[in-house]
Amino acid sequence: MASYVILAACSLFLSFSDCARPAQPATDALATAATRAVTASQSAPKPPASPLQMGADQFEKYLPQLRGKRVGLVVNQTSRTGPSHLVDTLVAQGITVKAIFSPEHGFRGEAADGATIKDGKDQRSGLPVRSLYGATKKPTPDMLADLDVLVFDIQDVGTRFYTYISTLHYVMEAAAEQGKTVLVLDRPNPNGRFVDGPVMEPKHKSFVGMHPIPILHGLTVGELAQMINGEKWLAGERQCALTVVPVAGYTHATPYVLPVRPSPNLPTAHSITLYPSICLFEGTDVSVGRGTEAPFEFIGAPTQPRTRPFKFTPRPTSGSPTPPQNGKECYGLDLRQLPTAQSEGLTLRYLIDFYQQSTAKDKFFGKYFEQLTGTATLRQQIIEGRSEKEIRKSWEPALGQYKQMRKKYLLYAEK
Repeated sequence: MASYVILAACSLFLSFSDCARPAQPATDALATAATRAVTASQSAPKPPASPLQMGADQFEKYLPQLRGKRVGLVVNQTSRTGPSHLVDTLVAQGITVKAIFSPEHGFRGEAADGATIKDGKDQRSGLPVRSLYGATKKPTPDMLADLDVLVFDIQDVGTRFYTYISTLHYVMEAAAEQGKTVLVLDRPNPNGRFVDGPVMEPKHKSFVGMHPIPILHGLTVGELAQMINGEKWLAGERQCALTVVPVAGYTHATPYVLPVRPSPNLPTAHSITLYPSICLFEGTDVSVGRGTEAPFEFIGAPTQPRTRPFKFTPRPTSGSPTPPQNGKECYGLDLRQLPTAQSEGLTLRYLIDFYQQSTAKDKFFGKYFEQLTGTATLRQQIIEGRSEKEIRKSWEPALGQYKQMRKKYLLYAEK
């Protein structure tokens, strides 16, 4: 009797129409794949020439584990092997793909942040698309009943509040509970050189922060999966059967520009670099540029001084149909020309400055702020006028302890 598998996949900056190329119709896909298996060589396709080889491109390391299995794919627009989508590649290799599992932003990566993703059917492949960002964020027993392995291959950006790693957690948890195997096809962390920020306090756990890790965790998805398993962070302190296919040729110091955008509002490499610092404004009255041509590169609010050097007005877009401060003129900064050396890592200088300059300090912070920061103290420290240097000192010893724990799970050299 055939066994079945689940895969989660992602990559980065091509157009969405190019990125999301699922497999051929489901009912015909297996028959076509079987025909190919008879008429063509069963050898894996050649990976694209590159100084780095993604986990998904190292076919010889994981295709043997998928043959004869029932496979589900947790994928989106970034799940690519060279010019092809992972779904196409696996079906062409005769792998029995049974279902697609969709994280936040949907299978094609076009849904707005926070938008509910519904179950459906992929028109090209005919495969069922099962949402992990709608009625449930964790695969149910019924979703996994006809599957054997969960394969996860989603491109992350290296921050605690980017929700693909929360989907990873729930996929691993469901696998542990249902006796399934998880296979992670690893990809680089574009912010992987940095380990910084307050470590999340348990009382602030949410879908935008599920683990006691800092804002910049300095791990790839594969390394984080090992940490989740090793530290027994899954419900009931369970551990799942886990295999990671590492990126070949990668170190944490390797520069990496994503070839496909990971989500609608991170359209550029520079926005991804700024994201760890600018995303904290999502818990305030300051717009981060959603509804403009440069999300996470514009920051401003109606409550900032009109003397600020830049102004913009958010308007509805496909990636942000109801942007914060919609239709209101916002005064702030344009960070698009900020040198990379000044935009990397995590800084509080913008957050502190915008609070100090706010004309409505009592309305500056929102309830969401603690979910993003992972701590109740940062808000109070900023209100009290603490310097960034003073605030950083308060992140110890928790940050130092995390750095020591992180060493146990590294798959790649630091330099």
